[in-house]
Amino acid sequence: MEYVYAALLLHAAGKEINEGNLRKVLEAAGVTPDEARIKALVAALEGVNIDEVIQKAAMPVAAPVAVAAAAPAAASGGAAEAAKKEEEKKEEVNEEEALAGLGALFG
Repeated sequence: MEYVYAALLLHAAGKEINEGNLRKVLEAAGVTPDEARIKALVAALEGVNIDEVIQKAAMPVAAPVAVAAAAPAAASGGAAEAAKKEEEKKEEVNEEEALAGLGALFG
């Protein structure tokens, strides 16, 4: 998500969304940039009118969207570490899926 936020920040500031600028924003935020993610995002946003997409996203949704709240698991020792690794793995997969679907969203 931080990659998309960085792109939106650059857009709001009127700066070009390119690999160098994204890298600078991420580094300034204390995030270690992943070059593959940066390239994928820049490619997905190429030719996209971000203002138009934001306007469409702000329109009311016909059906209500359910928001699931995740409760932290009360685990100890090795179980807590295993749960943390599993959560990190899920986040990584979700970010990859989000980037894959980003092209469809903005394309």
